[in-house]
Amino acid sequence: MSTPAVTRHAVLQGLTHSLSIALGYFPVAFSFGLMAIQAGFSPLLAIMTSVVVYAGAAQFVLVALAAAGAGPFSIIGTILLMNVRHLFYGPSILDKLGQGAPLLPAPLLAFWLTDEVYAASVSRLDSMAPADRQGWYLGMQLGAYASWVGGTILGALLGQQLGQQSAWLNQTLDFVLPSLFMALLLEMFRHARLQVTLGAMLSTALLLWLLPAHYAMLGGLAAGALLGALYTGRAHGAR
Repeated sequence: MSTPAVTRHAVLQGLTHSLSIALGYFPVAFSFGLMAIQAGFSPLLAIMTSVVVYAGAAQFVLVALAAAGAGPFSIIGTILLMNVRHLFYGPSILDKLGQGAPLLPAPLLAFWLTDEVYAASVSRLDSMAPADRQGWYLGMQLGAYASWVGGTILGALLGQQLGQQSAWLNQTLDFVLPSLFMALLLEMFRHARLQVTLGAMLSTALLLWLLPAHYAMLGGLAAGALLGALYTGRAHGAR
């Protein structure tokens, strides 16, 4: 069976539906840009992190680990473990995009896939005509990605400019990263299974007695990823 062609209408519809995600991404990406500058990143490096990594909360962890002097293998391993859930997202999305080869390479479709895009897609794709699914999904992904990168650009450039002009702003920005991590933790309690969150926290606390902080964090993330994969696998198996 031939692959359906992408139509402008389907892409525009996906872009329109991405606005709710984009509105949520932009201020968080703006905060990331500010935080990266405050941690010593150059504006270009902060922007390229969002362009190349595009991993939401994992980017804040990347900045924290880099600022703490963690090695590249620790940082890369941590980011990969934080995003291991995407191993379950990808196959289910491909099933819903319809028959035929994907219009874009699978690695590119996987790169643009986020939690919010996944949640919006699984709830809408089944009700759409097969010929419109891939175009709509492309528009949804592009809208979310553009918002994240755009927010990072504005935050990084503004953070550099204000940081050079105002000494008090640098002291104020010292509060941003701890505050953001607390917000992310509270959000995780609200959405994730309590057992997964507590398991990751307990594992990290125990490893802190034996290992440096960045290695303890990596171990805690591994424990959380394994617990999350276990619960996700059970949920999929029950369907």
